[in-house]
Amino acid sequence: MSVQYRDYYETLGVSKTASHEEIKKAFKKLARQYHPDVAKDQPDAEERFKAVNEAYEVLGDPEKREKYDTLGPGWQQGQDFGDDAGYPGATYEYHFGGSTGFSDFFESLFGSRAGNDPFGAFGGARTQQTRSTRPIPGRDIEADLLVRIEEIMNGSTREIRLARPGKESTLRVKIPKGIAEGQLIRCAGLGHPGANGGPDGDLYLRVRLERHPLFKPEGRDLLGELVLAPWEAVLGTSATIPTPHGDVKMTVKPGTQPGTKLRLRGKGLPTGKEGHGDLYVTVVVECPETISEEERKLWETLAEKSSFRPRG
Repeated sequence: MSVQYRDYYETLGVSKTASHEEIKKAFKKLARQYHPDVAKDQPDAEERFKAVNEAYEVLGDPEKREKYDTLGPGWQQGQDFGDDAGYPGATYEYHFGGSTGFSDFFESLFGSRAGNDPFGAFGGARTQQTRSTRPIPGRDIEADLLVRIEEIMNGSTREIRLARPGKESTLRVKIPKGIAEGQLIRCAGLGHPGANGGPDGDLYLRVRLERHPLFKPEGRDLLGELVLAPWEAVLGTSATIPTPHGDVKMTVKPGTQPGTKLRLRGKGLPTGKEGHGDLYVTVVVECPETISEEERKLWETLAEKSSFRPRG
């Protein structure tokens, strides 16, 4: 099946020379626009949201962005998923597609595979030619598994693809509720084959949290932003804060300063069977980029009448 190249820069609406901050800003703007909780009246919002998330997963990661830029539209000519296991007379190719929710292009370009460490990622037996007839365990394989925050909240079952010598299989992997970034999920017997009757190695999936448009994990806590208009910060307002547990109404006091951190207890990631971390929301004040003539006159009147002097 032919896999079509995706222009991630076009998806985010930025140039190929855009800075990391420009890419991040574009991502946040589009993610807010197409987030399923916000754009319920847009039938294509969910697909657009997935495309924006995928583009930022690549362009927001310096290593992925460099690889993507280097290969470009001719990426298929640059792919080589071979992995010499070193067993007598055999070369083994492992390709792991564990980023369910992203496109086939993403999977083909960034899907995890076995490393090239000839001694195995977890200290497995040497795989070089040997005269010994004793059983030799197969090498273990380690691969990244991108996991969404929503999956960590309640646990889930993920279907993943694993291409091994002579066959491709689909596995069902259980993602436990509350699993932390960096933890390993063991899939027994799915590593390199053993020699001389030795047991096959294992596949270890290292959990990596997918970038989220609203939250940034920090341990079991989550960090987010509350964007206010200048008059909301001055006069106070009632704001709806999205959390992984559902929306929460919060009262913003008059005179709230940019950079203020608001704490929502128990609205973070699971810490155990019942407990959860907290959600910390930082207040950001945004000014309108363009205003009408009537609005300009109102701002000018405010500037004349206000006694506030930020520079003394």
